[in-house]
Amino acid sequence: MDWRSLDEQYIVSSYKRLPIAIEKGEGNYLYDTNGKSYLDLFTGLAVNVLGHSHPRIVQALREQGERFLHISNVFLNKPAICLAERLVANSISGKVFFTNSGAEATETAIKLIHKWTKNEGAGREGIVVLRNSFHGRTLGAVRLTRQAHVYQDFPQPAFPVYELDVEDTEGLRAICQEARPAAVLMEPVLGSGGVVPLTEAFLREVAVICEQEGMLFVMDEIQTGMGRTGKLFAYEHAGVTPDLILFAKGIGGGLPLGGVIAGPKLMNQFKPGDHGTTFAPSPLSAALGNVVLDELLDPAFIAHVEEVIAYLWSGLEALRTRLPDQLQSLRGKGLMVGIPLSSTPEEVSHLQQALLDEGILVDVTQKTIVRLLPPLTLTKADVDRFLAVFEEQLKVRSGTKKEA
Repeated sequence: MDWRSLDEQYIVSSYKRLPIAIEKGEGNYLYDTNGKSYLDLFTGLAVNVLGHSHPRIVQALREQGERFLHISNVFLNKPAICLAERLVANSISGKVFFTNSGAEATETAIKLIHKWTKNEGAGREGIVVLRNSFHGRTLGAVRLTRQAHVYQDFPQPAFPVYELDVEDTEGLRAICQEARPAAVLMEPVLGSGGVVPLTEAFLREVAVICEQEGMLFVMDEIQTGMGRTGKLFAYEHAGVTPDLILFAKGIGGGLPLGGVIAGPKLMNQFKPGDHGTTFAPSPLSAALGNVVLDELLDPAFIAHVEEVIAYLWSGLEALRTRLPDQLQSLRGKGLMVGIPLSSTPEEVSHLQQALLDEGILVDVTQKTIVRLLPPLTLTKADVDRFLAVFEEQLKVRSGTKKEA
């Protein structure tokens, strides 16, 4: 079966696809229709935090599937209520609004901020975001996303957006002097924007400025959350308390699920009819979300994650020492890693394909940065395999360059 041709014939695609059709996933590996295995260091863009076909995920799918798959939001949803209670207990005091995706979480945040502005914001308006940030592709989310190839010339809502450079607290103070923003919205680690981590000092100072100025402090944890950085949410490293947390991706255990955790200032802003969704929270997704939290809140599991994080970063730093002309300073936090290469976009694309040929699946962002978003179940043996193949392919390419 020529799946690539069928895909091109029948599916509208805005993605540049890799030339493989996936048959199944098991553990930290994907298998294509020819039976070839791939170490998955991308996890469907930070979604499969427990790897593929995790036994407890499969069990929860079966058990909840036998009960019911969908009910209306006019009913009480036991799996979702349990999940919301646990999310609040392990983050900030407040309430949860569930969505189907990260972009929908961003749209929900925009609406909540607007409601707060009108009800309690004392004339404040607009949102401060970081240059090169990414918050989704729906029209409201695109308004906040500061990457030209994403927002293009699509129509956008008219609310003010103020752009700030990473680590620029003086710039934030200047914005507050010239305007009256309602909120500051940030990714603790810019993902699509180049895997750039915000320093803990910067996050703490932003939190202080928000408190002083009467603005909302909002964390977009859609990619950084669910244990990705070694804690349930990345903001925890800085010891700050957001007013609003956006989450998605890994929480659904492989199924669509997202949402926001709204703190005391925001949790009662919505009234019936202000916002809604047909499918969220899916009882099935919520059931899987509870399994994900079971694992992420297990101290032994987190200890494993921390150990693998240290092992991976140590190995990458050693590799960079051996190949200083090819690898630039590493970026990221935890199991969200950016490896900037001293190569052209075309060369990095060829490297990605060469790794794929060797059974290693990685992502590339900002054209020349290899991005790793591995499962939290990653093992030291997996790390060793990746580092060996990665180094081999870098040396092959270095030799090819010298010959040319």
